[in-house]
Amino acid sequence: MAMNIHESAEDYLECIHMETLKRGYVRSIDVANALGYSKPSVSIAMKQLEENGYITRDENRFLYLTDKGSEIALRIYERHETLAAGLMKLGVSEENAYKDACKIEHDLSDESFDRIREYLGKIN
Repeated sequence: MAMNIHESAEDYLECIHMETLKRGYVRSIDVANALGYSKPSVSIAMKQLEENGYITRDENRFLYLTDKGSEIALRIYERHETLAAGLMKLGVSEENAYKDACKIEHDLSDESFDRIREYLGKIN
């Protein structure tokens, strides 16, 4: 199911997911550092994500994905990892594969992504 959410929000949700995997917790400053954005920009984005039900924050200001946020984050994360792996199979350097996957992951249709994922599964 396609979700109507902006690319930047997808990036934030994916980042929260990835930072949680790395650290076990995530704060706004961790997101700002990981994405290279200013703390005020991230604070505004986190407020919007919280208001729209994608994240929650506890009394210590740690960020948590809601089920709705997690669904999007996992979808984007899977696309990112799959596309990067496919590009590396084609001989693209790891650094460029991950950079390019980040650009492609948001715009690729579900149908195209599904076919790419199936193809990569067949050549493993």
